[in-house]
Amino acid sequence: MALLKAARVADVPTLDVVVPDHLAAAARVRLGTCRLARRPRVPTSRLVIDRPAITCVARARATADAESAATTKRQQRGAGRRFAVIGHRGKGMNALASPDRRLQEVKENSVRSFNEAARFAVDYVEFDVQVTKDGCPVIFHDDIILTEEHGKISDKRVTDLQLEDFLQYGPQNKQGKNGKPLLRKMKDGRVLNWNVQSDDPLCTLQEAFEKVTPRLGFNVELKFDDHLAYEEEELTHILQAILKVVFECAKDRPIIFSSFQPDAAQLMRKLQSTYPVYFLTNGGTEIYADVRRNSLEEAVKLCLSTGMQGIVSEARAVFRFPTAIPMIKEADLSLLTYGTLNNVPEAVYMQHLMGVNGVIVDLVPEITGAVSDLIASPETDTEINDLSSQVVKDAASTPNFTQREISFLLRLMPELVQ
Repeated sequence: MALLKAARVADVPTLDVVVPDHLAAAARVRLGTCRLARRPRVPTSRLVIDRPAITCVARARATADAESAATTKRQQRGAGRRFAVIGHRGKGMNALASPDRRLQEVKENSVRSFNEAARFAVDYVEFDVQVTKDGCPVIFHDDIILTEEHGKISDKRVTDLQLEDFLQYGPQNKQGKNGKPLLRKMKDGRVLNWNVQSDDPLCTLQEAFEKVTPRLGFNVELKFDDHLAYEEEELTHILQAILKVVFECAKDRPIIFSSFQPDAAQLMRKLQSTYPVYFLTNGGTEIYADVRRNSLEEAVKLCLSTGMQGIVSEARAVFRFPTAIPMIKEADLSLLTYGTLNNVPEAVYMQHLMGVNGVIVDLVPEITGAVSDLIASPETDTEINDLSSQVVKDAASTPNFTQREISFLLRLMPELVQ
């Protein structure tokens, strides 16, 4: 097996876990050849899922959605049967407080960042879409946008701005025109200048379709504020504004919709059947008032009851509950993961072995290189399916993970899953 390259765990900023020194070596050897110190046994799963019920519902849903699935397969191209790598907010999110300069190279969620990611072997870029007060879908992650005016910090909700006002923040497309300085609030309360090595103007969803290389798929996260309650009428208005742009501009570009907002995700599935919808979840690594967001089990139930095609889980949840993966596959759902662990090649490779379909990453050059070295892509002369398919059942690309291997994984990476 090729040597692992890319980021060591110590290089990953804001990673709140510690990986043992022997991790890289252990990931390169066959099972049973690495002598590890005995560690406390970690439970393989806390999930209790009614397998017969899930299987029954999955089969019923598969029958009902046969026509939709066929349409999706015809219209989508891209990641294929291989393990997919998706660029987080383009070439990676901006971590302004991090000492790692790689996370401050190019402005996140920008046309430049998307095209920079496309230079590497990524299948999709993930980005966050909100809708301005006058109904224009724009790409921006934070709920609140900050600037400095007359020596004071000014903050406004993105969705309360008109498009013209939103585009006045940051660098401008028009030469010689200066935009409002863009600031960002850290989790610890600090407000920092949003400085990156390669800046770029804020952009609309339509601009992304028009200016980003067409071979790159879009993972469109439907962004909503966790602290706000949304009525169905409001959600419908927002999603229809996004769909209007997608249907007018997408052409043959692969598209995935995803959202942490359960009502928005299931409503997007009702509003259209052309593109797959994935439910985003922390998988129990954080707890919310809405029980649907609190476990992989609840994510599976929601997807099956609403016809969604996949789950995007925090990577730590997959390591904590590895036996959830075959249950997700049994339900005919695809599985992607996100999180800082996905900047660690060893953790990405383990997920491939476990049957995860793809990972959303920040360190695009490093992780695409590691995936290329470690995970061989199957060759095919026929039309290939991508993440728009409900689930990939190619044994070569998603091998079964035995109970013995799960046990090995949990002994190997206990610090990762705590």
